[in-house]
Amino acid sequence: MAIQSSKFQGASGTTYAYYVFPLDFSPKDDQFGNYMLARQSREGRWIPVFIGQGNLKERVRDKVHMRRAQQKGATHILARVNQNEQLRRVEERDMLVAHPEACTPTGCNEKIFAKAAPLRIIQKRD
Repeated sequence: MAIQSSKFQGASGTTYAYYVFPLDFSPKDDQFGNYMLARQSREGRWIPVFIGQGNLKERVRDKVHMRRAQQKGATHILARVNQNEQLRRVEERDMLVAHPEACTPTGCNEKIFAKAAPLRIIQKRD
């Protein structure tokens, strides 16, 4: 059960709403989306420790991944469902550019992007 929702702004200016869950949260099977492993500042602001996307259940249940995030202070999972892989990847990059604290050395992400990825949706032709 989600505790609350919290909004985050990406580098592009897009705002994303994430639901906040305890670390022991287990998403449904085959539920894809974007997520963050985060901690709260003393002022109550969420600080991303890791930003990712994919199969939520697989990603947040990965013991090595979770252990590293907890060592960096993660106390909660923030997630939003998004079945579209292209959009998930754009959002992941947008959030990483806006929140470099999620990258090493303070966070767990290793990629650092200089700018957000442009939103490009490839349309199939009949």
